[in-house]
Amino acid sequence: MPWEASIAADLAGAREIDVIVPAPERPVVRAPIWIVAVDGDLYVRSWKGEAGRWYRRAHRYGTGSLAMAGREHPVRFVPAAEPGLDARIDQAYLHKYGDSSYAPAMTRPPAAGTTMRVEPAS
Repeated sequence: MPWEASIAADLAGAREIDVIVPAPERPVVRAPIWIVAVDGDLYVRSWKGEAGRWYRRAHRYGTGSLAMAGREHPVRFVPAAEPGLDARIDQAYLHKYGDSSYAPAMTRPPAAGTTMRVEPAS
């Protein structure tokens, strides 16, 4: 299911969003993250790599929400690991967040190995 164009544009244009990931019988994890758009799809990575608690849950359960400007958007997290795509996602992170000293870390391990496409939940 594709994103509604205006929602995708808002999420892609945001400097930072919150990812919200539940788990059975545990408190919900909420964390600020960066998001980029490549070829009309939205992607996120964990700055802490697999050590990121939100990432571990998103990877394990595959569902959660993205929150921005007081609205939550239910999503599915889909692992994305394609060499050509990864390079374009790297470029998107550097272009969007290049003014931050943290941007290069998002393009190499451990963060680069945690790329997930976020899709609207049906």
